[in-house]
Amino acid sequence: MYSESDIDGAVEAGALSREAATALRAHVAGQRAMPAVDEESFRLLTGFNDIFVSIAAVLMLVATGWIGNMIRLLAPEHGPSPFIGFAVAATAWGLAEYFTRERRMALPSIILLLAYAGGLFLGFAVLIGVTFGLEHDHEQNERVLAMIVAAAAALTAGGVWLHWRRFMVPITVAAGAATLAGVLMALVVAAVPTIGGHILKLLLVAGLGVFSLAMWWDMSDRTRTTRRSDVAFWLHLLAAPMIVHPIFAMMGMLEGTAAPAQASFVILIYIALGFVALAIDRRALMVSALVYVLYALSSLIEQSGAVDLSFGLTALIIGSALLLLSAFWTVARRHVVGLLPDDLALRLPVIDRLQAA
Repeated sequence: MYSESDIDGAVEAGALSREAATALRAHVAGQRAMPAVDEESFRLLTGFNDIFVSIAAVLMLVATGWIGNMIRLLAPEHGPSPFIGFAVAATAWGLAEYFTRERRMALPSIILLLAYAGGLFLGFAVLIGVTFGLEHDHEQNERVLAMIVAAAAALTAGGVWLHWRRFMVPITVAAGAATLAGVLMALVVAAVPTIGGHILKLLLVAGLGVFSLAMWWDMSDRTRTTRRSDVAFWLHLLAAPMIVHPIFAMMGMLEGTAAPAQASFVILIYIALGFVALAIDRRALMVSALVYVLYALSSLIEQSGAVDLSFGLTALIIGSALLLLSAFWTVARRHVVGLLPDDLALRLPVIDRLQAA
């Protein structure tokens, strides 16, 4: 199975002409009876070898982290050694030189990137914490802790940028965006410690920022034929929970059974998110909010008296609606985009890529 990025890479390398690439995409789109731009494709597996390599890589990363913890130089008296993170990050980079740069294996590349970023953050956070004597003072105020998180995240963001320049793994930009969001949120908390109680609002603002970045990448590749579309996919996947969770959490959806008015409002919000998802041709928002709308609809059915059937009816209604939407996604999207102003519609992903080509 070949992804859009693979086809784009073949065109750039001269192994495939642009005309042949367009014809191939048209053929695949015709077979699927749906414009390929609406498939929201990304490559995760090319074969079982991807899973095999991923398992081996995880074992290697765990082993190097374990050995790194044995290096107690600069380590706190009680707690992890910074060399856990640094050893994992170095191993992940080394493995990526072959499995990402040479073999271009998708799932191992994603795992190695996440291990690299996570290892760097852990290593820097512990190292900076030791430098500030955090292991000796457990009464550190929120400002100091926030500054440590911000510094570790900033250094991690620099490392992630280097990884992007070297390997160009699409998920890397999302990892960098997450670390930068962490830096900004931590700096705000450090500057105004009392704002820590409004962390959900900060997360929502950060999510909207990541969503804007995702749309910038999306609008630069309206036909979704380059790596930029893959980058946008991961950014949308990151932005969705950062937007959805704070909205529903601030509504009190995590505090027990939802009241009828509250549950109804959740369903209305989900419908609105569905319209946004159709307009931008991304399903991440709907998937991220799915748990909340299931909970809300289940509460409504329970309060109507059908307690024993609440879960079954909820799953049946939502599942049927999502399957129906999937089957008629392109038709529904055409109607939604048609309602938008022309200047906005012309900046969104195209509905029919074959006509656009």
